[in-house]
Amino acid sequence: MDSRSARPARAAVALIVAALASLPFVGVATAANGLELTTPYPAVAVAPNSKVSFDLTITSTRQASVALKLSGVPTGWTASVLGGGFIVDSVAVTPGKAGTARLDVSVPADATPTTQTIRLTATGGGATAVLPVTIRVNTSAAGDVSLTTQTPTLTGASDANFSFDLQFKNDTAQDLTLSVSATGEAGWDIKASLAGETQAASTIVKAGSSQSVTVTAKAAADTPAGSYPVKVTAQAGDRTATADLGIEVTGSYSMTLSTPNNLLSAHGSAGGPTTQTFTVTNEGTAPITEVSVSGTPPTGWDVKVAPDTLPAIQPSQTGTFTATITPSRDAVAGDYVVSFSAKAAEPGATGTSDIRFTVETSPIWAIVGLGIIVLILAGLFYVFRTYGRR
Repeated sequence: MDSRSARPARAAVALIVAALASLPFVGVATAANGLELTTPYPAVAVAPNSKVSFDLTITSTRQASVALKLSGVPTGWTASVLGGGFIVDSVAVTPGKAGTARLDVSVPADATPTTQTIRLTATGGGATAVLPVTIRVNTSAAGDVSLTTQTPTLTGASDANFSFDLQFKNDTAQDLTLSVSATGEAGWDIKASLAGETQAASTIVKAGSSQSVTVTAKAAADTPAGSYPVKVTAQAGDRTATADLGIEVTGSYSMTLSTPNNLLSAHGSAGGPTTQTFTVTNEGTAPITEVSVSGTPPTGWDVKVAPDTLPAIQPSQTGTFTATITPSRDAVAGDYVVSFSAKAAEPGATGTSDIRFTVETSPIWAIVGLGIIVLILAGLFYVFRTYGRR
């Protein structure tokens, strides 16, 4: 071949070599063996006395039962491959469906700062793949847990229901089993629960995730106004997180309106005033202020209450009012209802009482009637005396 014919041949060879060089490179183990073993994070840092997990994916171009074997596990460390809740020795894979498993490695508490590499070897279908995972022991990589809330203090009456929303955060590198409890003032009904897990005593919080916690509190009966602490404890493995909450009880407002002897009846004559004493009892746990009593009588009647207001009535104490009831002059004898109500400046502090008022016949009519009877008897006496002898 002369030099002129050799030049085109050399050019063709150069073009072929350049085209092959431009093709994407494929790892020999993956292309030749058809078996691949991967994990998203093959190198991590953990603290002593912790556990780290590696999610595994096994793919194969052949249908096979892929055996998994660990090597290079340091003395005192524990490593195992898990799947379906069991320790597994092999995983079944097909070309269209990858196999999955998880590698758990426990680092002992006495592990010194170092870097260790553990190898996981997958063998199946005539192919082999090796996955090295690197674990760096670092005391500052432990992370921590926390329990926080946006509303650490609530305010309300003693008969209110108090509810706190808290957030537990697992900032460690391992999944933790969480349980919660709450304590407070003696006699209070205080409960802590896992949000969404009302029937569960505990739940697993994955590494880097969080769990909502709800704390409810109900004050004991007759709890006076004041500040009351609530302590919440979250136990996660060997870690503990706490939160200090507070409840400001403003007291409950309740009162009753009655008479000193609880006799809810009165009587009087039409047009004549009758006085009736009322007592307002503070049955709440906080003072009630600006207390007043008013009456609603039948049409044409008049009711006046004194005093107009009482400045304050302390818990378990009473205040006294005097009502003057004047029936209409035209009221006929019989029973009537006069309604009385008490109120205070505090919301919810009210009381009512109904008095049965009996309008009696006026004494003047009794005198008139008696006079008529006397006149009749006198007339009869005169008639018998004058005409009885005839």
